[in-house]
Parts: sequence; structure tokens; C-alpha cells
Amino acid sequence: MTNEQQMNHSHFLERLLDGAEVGWKSLGEITKKISSGKNKDKSEIGNYPVYGSTGIIGKTNNKVYDEEQILVARVGANAGRVNIAQGEYDVSDNTLIIQPIENTNLKFLYYYLVNINLNRFTKGAGQPLLTSGQLKKFQIPIPPPKVQGEIVRILDNFTELTAELTAELTAELTARQKQYSYYRDRLLTFGEDEVEWKPFGEIAVIGTGKHDTKDAVEDGDYIFYARGREPLKLNVFDFEETSIITAGDGVGVGKVFHYAQGKYALHQRAYRIVPNEGVDARFIYHFIVANFYNYIKKASVSSSVTSLRRSMFLKFPMPIPSLEKQKEIVAILDKFDTLTNSISEGLLKEIELRQKQYEYYRDLLLNFPKPEIEV
Repeated sequence: MTNEQQMNHSHFLERLLDGAEVGWKSLGEITKKISSGKNKDKSEIGNYPVYGSTGIIGKTNNKVYDEEQILVARVGANAGRVNIAQGEYDVSDNTLIIQPIENTNLKFLYYYLVNINLNRFTKGAGQPLLTSGQLKKFQIPIPPPKVQGEIVRILDNFTELTAELTAELTAELTARQKQYSYYRDRLLTFGEDEVEWKPFGEIAVIGTGKHDTKDAVEDGDYIFYARGREPLKLNVFDFEETSIITAGDGVGVGKVFHYAQGKYALHQRAYRIVPNEGVDARFIYHFIVANFYNYIKKASVSSSVTSLRRSMFLKFPMPIPSLEKQKEIVAILDKFDTLTNSISEGLLKEIELRQKQYEYYRDLLLNFPKPEIEV
């Protein structure tokens, strides 16, 4: 937080508090109890929802609770995630239940617990865990009830506005993605007699790398393409070229593609596709992104494609329009690709900024100076 932001933050809280003092109490002092849910029998059918680490995770015919309560994920990757349960429901055994005392503003407590990010206090590397004993020790600011109510009112309005804006942006993004897919399919659909068709093995060199994921280093000098969407790093490189990279096995088969330029390292179960002369690499990239997964699904002997063999690439039919036509198609699709998928431009960035703006103002309202007490 910059000095200017700190000053604005201080003045904002001063105006909100209007001279009133903020006390601090442990979470254990302001709750009736903190207990664990018991449900282990959730299903897809039932009269009542079952709340778990990510919200509603199933249904049950057994109603256990009918009051508003705060829920905190107890174990696993979502440990520390905070929700509010309402209506008639049951709670999963991987979730802690917080029942505030009657004069505690439940929504204020909910917003405060969300804001401090309980996940960072979990223990255990393999299976993160947050216990009721830990929660009871957390120090909670207690401004006057009127101030708590005003903070809740502001955050409720801000939450609703942010959700509406995000929904609008998401709808716009979905529309752009559909538009992009439509024009991509039209541009990349060719009749048998319109262009020359060649098997992939005749127009590109196809091979794998030699590294394993465990070889990756955090601050390596070169990009290391493995099998996931996020590239890793290595201090050595295997190739210096322009190529298309795709996963050879795992969940990314036929779905994860990278466009590599320059020096890079490659996983032993990832494939590099290097076009021969006369074929534009970006044209190949766009065509296989649009068509390769459907092709390998038909070519695979099983219903789910979990690995690729080099022979699958060699037989893949590839249209070869003139190089001029290839570049024309690439220019159009690259513009659509940037507008639709770029994480640093367009709507995805706008959605991210809206969320960060919301989190900034939430922190502004809830970041009271706290006592130095170790949790």
C-alpha cells in the first residue's frame, strides 16, 4: 500500500468510526461454538443442500440446520475458504461451522474472515489443515454495531455491483469467444477440391523433448514447455526455432498448445511441431487448435484420450492453401485471439481489475490496526 493509499485509508476509517474505539476479541469469545459438520452421505438428489469446502456440494434428505451460519473449509486445497449457509441444510465433515453469539453481526464477521485469507494460516504441506482451535484464537475487531452495519451495507452493495459487472463482462467474453470460434471455423474450413491436403508428417518435423518436470528450476534462463498450460523454467535449452508445442499425455492432450519462438526446453512427453518451408507456423497453430482434438478423439481406441502417439500426428490431414492465403487467415485470427484470450488485454484483464478493485475497498473497510498477538 502506498503512502497516499495509507493516508486515504486512515482518513476513511476515522470518518467511519467518528471517534468511536475498536475493541478486539478472540473468535472463540464471540461465538457459541466452532464445530465440524458431520455429513458423509451427500448425493445428487435430496430435499436439502449439503454445504462443503466450495459451497453447495451435494444434496441430502436429512436437514440438520435451519439458521444462518458461517462455514470454513477445514482440510484440503480449499482449507480456509469462507461461506455463509442459509435456509435448511446439512454440512460436510470437511467443513467447520461458526455460530456467532447473538449480538455479533454475522455478515461483518464473514467479510472480515474472508478478507484476512485464512488459507495462509493452514498447516501441513501435503494436506493443508485448519482446526477449530486455531480459529478460536483469531483476534477480531469489534467496532460499534452501527459501524459494523454500515460496513456490511457498503460491502453488500459493492459485492452486488461487482457481481453484476463481472457477469456482464463474462457474458461479453463468452459472446466474443463464440464469435471467434464461428469465424475461425469459417476461415479454416476447406473443401476437398479447394486446396491441397497433405498428411501432417509431410509438412512438419514432429518430435519430443528429453526433460522431466522435476528438472524445472524457479528462476531458469529459458522457457521449459512441459504438459500443462503454464510453462516452467530451465537453465538449459534444447531447441532454437519456431514451433508448436502440445502435451503428449495427461489432461492437456489435444487441448494445450503453445506457440514457441526462440530458445526453449521441452518435456519428454511433449511434442514439438516444426513446419517445413512453405507452411506458416501460425496457420498450423490455429488449425490444430481448432481441429486436432476432434481428430484424435476419432482416432483413439478409447472414449477418453489420455496420450498421443507420433503416428497420430503423421496421418493428421492438413489443408495447404497458398502461403499468401495462410498469412491472410493468420492476420485475422491473431486479432481475434488477442481480443478473446489475452490475459493482459481485453475483457479477461478487465474482469481481473474489477475483482482487485473490490478486494482493495474491502481491505480499506476492514483493515483495522490490530494487536500483536500470535495465532
